[in-house]
Amino acid sequence: MTHSQPTEPARLRLAVVDDDESFLRSIARLLRSVGYAVKTFESGRELLASLPGSSPQCLVLDIHMPEMTGFELQDELMAHGFHVPVIFVTAHDTPETRVRAHQAGSFGLLVKPFDKRALFSAIEIAVRS
Repeated sequence: MTHSQPTEPARLRLAVVDDDESFLRSIARLLRSVGYAVKTFESGRELLASLPGSSPQCLVLDIHMPEMTGFELQDELMAHGFHVPVIFVTAHDTPETRVRAHQAGSFGLLVKPFDKRALFSAIEIAVRS
């Protein structure tokens, strides 16, 4: 008899960075419900302070945050040698944002509110890369 529990997600460590506390709570609950190990951060600086002890295998980054945007956070991580797959999320979808996310090599740009299946798919693609 085999168990039908998710095996791959249970091993994946995700970090979610967003300045919206309610979004962080809901996305963390969703991701944990399918077996991901999730750490949440309310700012890019908070995530940077957790490194290298916190070593996520995939990042979900809000683009528009005070102090440091998701794009700036990704640049900072790369400058310090942390090359982690990124999925960007935003409530402010513009052609410029889409181009910048593509240029940054992201594995997805999800517009809030987004379908959970789109998030799961983006994570799967990102971690397989």
